[in-house]
Amino acid sequence: MAGKIFITGSAGFIGYHLSQRLLDAGWQVLGLDGMSDYYDVALKERRHAMLRQNKGFRAVEGLLEARGLVRGLVEEFRPDVIVHLAAQAGVRYSIEAPRSYVDANLIGTFEVLEAARAFPPQHLLLASTSSVFGANTEMPYAETHKADHQMSFYAATKKATEAMAHSYAHLYGLPTTMFRFFTVYGPWGRPDMALFKFVKAILAGEAIDVYNHGDMRRDFTYIDDLVIGIERLIAAVPGTEAAAAFDSLSPVAPWRVVNIGNGAPVQLMEFVAAIEAATGAEARKNLMPMQPGDVPATWADATLIEALTGPLPRTDIREGVRRFVDWYRDYYRV
Repeated sequence: MAGKIFITGSAGFIGYHLSQRLLDAGWQVLGLDGMSDYYDVALKERRHAMLRQNKGFRAVEGLLEARGLVRGLVEEFRPDVIVHLAAQAGVRYSIEAPRSYVDANLIGTFEVLEAARAFPPQHLLLASTSSVFGANTEMPYAETHKADHQMSFYAATKKATEAMAHSYAHLYGLPTTMFRFFTVYGPWGRPDMALFKFVKAILAGEAIDVYNHGDMRRDFTYIDDLVIGIERLIAAVPGTEAAAAFDSLSPVAPWRVVNIGNGAPVQLMEFVAAIEAATGAEARKNLMPMQPGDVPATWADATLIEALTGPLPRTDIREGVRRFVDWYRDYYRV
């Protein structure tokens, strides 16, 4: 399957990798990115520059929440598929700057939904997060579990976008898939993520902050594995028939939510050990208490996505970390 696809957040970590994969598969890609300064804009500009080397890619820079911008682009381009990845991310930053999450995540998603209502794609796909599971301690996290007690404002805005998208799917018959991502990492990653921070500090001979005294687990998902999952889900358009008894398909709308995770949580100290092995340096660790809004563990039940797409690759954490360190050394010349 290939056609025309509109991707928001195309200069972001996941948006860049997804755009590149779909361009390689023959899609025409229209990308939108606000180029916010939440992290190094030069990194985003470099990603877009690489995508522009493909004739099938066109980039637009503008704020998602700007009234009518997304609608105008969708009206002009008429995409077969919309993938909405753009968002204000970060659990900790949502404590410092909550309004930016209202603007980008709530108003921005509303603009995407309005554009899709006016010019319906064959499939609308939107990014959520594993953070929506919040205080839920039942693991692995399944899509059908309750997710009513978010522990950060970031997670609350993403849960709200799931509800908003469901209402549009019901009211206007828009086939919609929500992704819940689990700790994505890899080359060209985000500087605010633990892997990036740890590698930067270790290579500079600086100490790293290890929260909850290292007693944390994350379902680390390598970027290539994730975008393969998204690519395959594009063709898994929700309808009226459940794919399995454990499907999250809505009883009143062509809408489902799907975990995309490795399905195998890794202890934080094991993660640090993988970084030490890849860098050839031992980390000096500042053991810290848990941060506000954070959760001690995440773990994806990947049964549904594999029922919809078939078996997915699962890159080993040591191999994935090694690839990131190789990229980091090359990009920053260290």
